[in-house]
Amino acid sequence: MAESENQEKQDIRLQVANSRPEESGSGIARLPRPMFARLGLTEGDIIEISGKRITASRAVGPYAEDEGIEVLRLDGLQRANAGVGTGDFVGIRKIESKAAKSVTLAPAQPNLRLQGSGQALKRTFIGRPMVAGDIVATTGQQRMGHEGLPPQLRQMLAAPAYALQEIRLTVVETSPKGIVHIDDSTEIELLPEYVEPKESRRADVTYDDIGGMGETIDQLREMVELPLRYPELFQRLGVDPPKGVLLYGPPGTGKTRLARAVANESEAEFFLINGPEIMGSAYGESEKALRDVFEKAAKAAPSIIFIDEIDSIAPKRGQVQGEAEKRLVAQLLTLMDGLEPRANLVVIAATNRPDAIDEALRRPGRFDREIVVGVPDERGRREIIAIHSRGMPLAEDVDVGELARTTYGFVGADIAALAREAAIEAVRRIMPRLNLEAGTIPPEVLDELQVTREDFVGALKRVHPSAMREVMVQAPNVRWNDIGGLDASAERLREGVELPLKDPEAFRRLGIRPAKGFLLYGPPGTGKTLLAKAVAREAEANFIATKSADLLSKWYGESEQQIARLFARARQVAPCVIFIDELDSLVPARGSGGAGEPQVTERIVNTLLAEMDGIEEMQSVVVIGATNRPNLIDPALLRPGRLDELVYVSVPNAEGRRRILDIHTARMPLAKDVDLDAIAEKANRYTGADLEDLVRRAGMVALRKSRDVPEVTQEDFEAALKDTRATVTPEMEREYEKIAGEIKQNAAALNPIGFIAPGMLTPARQTKHGDPEKGDSDKARPVTD
Repeated sequence: MAESENQEKQDIRLQVANSRPEESGSGIARLPRPMFARLGLTEGDIIEISGKRITASRAVGPYAEDEGIEVLRLDGLQRANAGVGTGDFVGIRKIESKAAKSVTLAPAQPNLRLQGSGQALKRTFIGRPMVAGDIVATTGQQRMGHEGLPPQLRQMLAAPAYALQEIRLTVVETSPKGIVHIDDSTEIELLPEYVEPKESRRADVTYDDIGGMGETIDQLREMVELPLRYPELFQRLGVDPPKGVLLYGPPGTGKTRLARAVANESEAEFFLINGPEIMGSAYGESEKALRDVFEKAAKAAPSIIFIDEIDSIAPKRGQVQGEAEKRLVAQLLTLMDGLEPRANLVVIAATNRPDAIDEALRRPGRFDREIVVGVPDERGRREIIAIHSRGMPLAEDVDVGELARTTYGFVGADIAALAREAAIEAVRRIMPRLNLEAGTIPPEVLDELQVTREDFVGALKRVHPSAMREVMVQAPNVRWNDIGGLDASAERLREGVELPLKDPEAFRRLGIRPAKGFLLYGPPGTGKTLLAKAVAREAEANFIATKSADLLSKWYGESEQQIARLFARARQVAPCVIFIDELDSLVPARGSGGAGEPQVTERIVNTLLAEMDGIEEMQSVVVIGATNRPNLIDPALLRPGRLDELVYVSVPNAEGRRRILDIHTARMPLAKDVDLDAIAEKANRYTGADLEDLVRRAGMVALRKSRDVPEVTQEDFEAALKDTRATVTPEMEREYEKIAGEIKQNAAALNPIGFIAPGMLTPARQTKHGDPEKGDSDKARPVTD
């Protein structure tokens, strides 16, 4: 009976699944709860994992979402060490490992050279089980994902990192042989250079090294990994497996890295074609180089051919002049058509310009599926930051969640640069303590080296989102607290912009769509631009600010392309707020121009209408326009579905003026006699810009008395009030209030401030104002064209 129970313990098999990226390199395996009782395990015990190879891990409990599911969670290194992929089955059993007398480690990459004592690695690998041939990784002080683990295991996983980056090492030899673990008495030898392992265990890039791509990885696995690992599935179904997959998206999102991970996880040979490198100078040389790669890949099957920047070697044949490019495209088409259906060969191509690729390639039978690799969302950025910082000794004040929230618009390459810059900040801090002539760094200095929150804040000033560099963009630093006197307008923007971007599920639950656009209108200086900046900052969205001068061009059709490009970029980096200042100059009413005048603005209006209400959805993209002449804007833009909300930004009342004065005098030393309430009462009809000017002038009055004046007095403010005036007159205020009322009734029937509303003109008899320089009267005259 005891023998039967022992046999049952040894024969337990579980299906392998991915662990979370932040646990990569930690050497833990997550088992279902029932397995602990069946194997006689407690958390932290060592288990043997039997796939194509033998490896070992420490057993811990499952994730909360895995309760009741029988899967074994392993990271990419452990899957490579066991010779299995996601979805394979492995055998597990409890074992007693021996303490290693000695362990020899070497860099796992040929191009990496290490210096230093192997004993420094003991702190990182203390208690870690390993087998000769395993690949192990140094990890930093990661606190994420270790909640709920036993204290001794959590302490082990939080060991100081060996370096400011994750380093992968091959276990060359252990004494004694078999499964061992490192303890205080283990001698560790670190070889300086790569040693070819007796058995290939390639794990340079795995799914654990890719963050924010859960759905993309699933799509790519079913298109690439399944046909390569289990070709019999497609044979049984009687269908041909996919031949090619096209990955497209902004630069730096991880397309090349994703292809390498798929090749490693599917144990396929990887053949890389860099677009420009394939081009030869001699006739037919480029085609021959392409044929050679496909022939080698076919012989080494299962294999993956990865073509990077495919738009450079397969452009649209109708748009290129050279015959060499056309022949190369034809050769690629022929090679992909000539692939045997069951050749166990898949072509993956990557580009950030899918529209530049020849159409003949983008059909089933060549590239069967096109997968977008987009800009990661907050959850994806959190995973990527955890990946790039898992080799870092992070300080306690580093909040990965906060970093993920503030790095909106960042792609994987940007986050890698951010982590590198933060590490350089940490190194810069200890530079005064280094003796460069000695050639070595004291161990106590290395032990104190940590990457802090301030290092990341400093790095954020130098690293900007690469996907946004082609457009005028900034990360606004204006918050709601910096705006006074506009509570009603701010509340409408909060509901219309911030709520849909932060909680889209609430809108889906009620079956309503969020507003697509907002028009902020009102007198000059009331804070319309400031409101747009604040809503983008508080909604944690990218902010693209543009003006008519950036979009208007003298070349025919260029202006419309600029608008289309602006919206395409905004969709790529969504959630995004597009702010167009002085909207009336860009989209004036169509038909209001005279004979012979260029129609560029009419074409811009048409393009903007199509972008905002066209076939292509504006998901998580909000347009905010600002103007002080709403009567000039084309009425078609003011209907619901385009600029849904028309927000009147009025002159602040006394309470609002007091709040604005508080904001502008926050850093000003005020005398005790300064009464801001009295100043606010006297500053009737003053806008936010007027009040800022008032505070500035009061400070200048104080400086005129003496350069060393300690504070600003009530007398200085009184003098400044005599020197300033309200830019909004009572007549202007009445006219704007009249506009606000008329807009609510009918957006197309505006007729304020002496301007003729386009909606009131009939097609048969349109009029425009006369030109005083030509002697025309102020009366309207007919247009004859």
